[in-house]
Amino acid sequence: MKGPFRNSFAVVLTGLLLLATGCMVGPRYKRPDAPVSPTFKEPLPEGWKQAQPNDGAIRGKWWEIYNDPELNALEEQVNISNQNLIAAEAQFREARDAVRIARSGLFPTVTGGVSVINSRTPAGVHTSYNLPIDLSYLADVWGAVRRTVRGNAENAQASAALLENARLSFHAELAQDYFQLCGTDGVQDLLERTVKSYDDFLQLTQNRLKSGVASGGDVAQAETQLHTARAQLIDLGVARAQFEHAIAVLTGKPPVALSVSRAILKSPPPPIPVGVPSTLLERRPDIAAAERQMAAVNEQIGIAQAAYYPTLTLGASAGLQSSSIVNWLTWPSRFWSVGPQMTETLFDAGRRRAQVAQAQAAYDVTVANYRQTVLTGFQEVEDQLAASRVLAEEAIAEDQAVQAAERSLQIATYQYKAGTVSYLQVITSQAIALQDERTAVDILTRRMTASVLLIQALGGGWDASTLPAVNDLIHGK
Repeated sequence: MKGPFRNSFAVVLTGLLLLATGCMVGPRYKRPDAPVSPTFKEPLPEGWKQAQPNDGAIRGKWWEIYNDPELNALEEQVNISNQNLIAAEAQFREARDAVRIARSGLFPTVTGGVSVINSRTPAGVHTSYNLPIDLSYLADVWGAVRRTVRGNAENAQASAALLENARLSFHAELAQDYFQLCGTDGVQDLLERTVKSYDDFLQLTQNRLKSGVASGGDVAQAETQLHTARAQLIDLGVARAQFEHAIAVLTGKPPVALSVSRAILKSPPPPIPVGVPSTLLERRPDIAAAERQMAAVNEQIGIAQAAYYPTLTLGASAGLQSSSIVNWLTWPSRFWSVGPQMTETLFDAGRRRAQVAQAQAAYDVTVANYRQTVLTGFQEVEDQLAASRVLAEEAIAEDQAVQAAERSLQIATYQYKAGTVSYLQVITSQAIALQDERTAVDILTRRMTASVLLIQALGGGWDASTLPAVNDLIHGK
């Protein structure tokens, strides 16, 4: 190695050493504080207890706590066939590949080609044969490329968290639709029994009319009650069909391909392990996604600040060049060039300053979004804790109302048969009993859906530690 080549090589080596010791400009990321309280405002429903770490915590297949085989089978199909989940998974793969694209900026770009050029000059026609190989390397002295790589990795983490949030959302939506369908089946069963009872009362009034102890008005009222209840029963078919169709689509099937067997809710929802508020920051995928997006945008500040400093490009070129095809691929036809290039922007009319301010403003947006997502998460947990507790108390009161209404109906029926009251008293008691029983079914349905929403608000057993690590994403693991 002699002469200018040795000098050029020394310059390149110096540049590489400069790269190796290069610094990263810009702010170091630290997760901002978020509003977290030591306890939830809403007390737990009676019979529930505060969950300790790993003490009966919600697991991945959280729907299994309901012990419903058909629900379990439907939920398993969501991960496989739900098209929205498939799209979210593809978006995560897209974000992961973006990390690999950005990481390529840490390495030199090598290009090669071949050309045969004919040219005419006053001296005559000349042909030039070229076989060059060019190397270009933008030295990441100030960390802009490394921050881009890391920012893309953090965006990929956010995409992974959004995938899990979508998964949780669709599983919860299916469970809600399923329990509402079961609630519809419960009302349907109630109305079928009511129609049978009203039909018996119609027969009773018709027999009493024939015996001369009842009026035609009693028969008309009994017919009205019967036909009204029958119309309500028929109307339930709309809601049931829609819930069944929604479940089919959530499982990735056309409505014609799925039928859900009839089921009636009988048991109240199981206790849900709630935990302490501080764990919510790690257990909700939407909060994790907002935090990772915040980290990614923080990298953009450093990238914008790196533009204030000069850029160092290392270039090298070598190959074979000759005016004769015979001598083209011979050693004397070789050529090479190597050397660094440093450039600095001297005037940009405030462009870089504005870009840094813009990146800082974008970061401030993500901080506000993160804190708002945390607040929304706490609100949703508090809402469903309140719903679970209040509905449990309401269920007790409504059960007492149902029992009282049934006794009132029995007394009114006995008195009507004895001729001491009019049929209007029976109709009034029937309407009250039906309303109370239907309300009891609706309350149980709402309790089940509230428990699902509470599980969703708590993160469904997910944990931020399951996100792919930044270094693993950068190195393609």
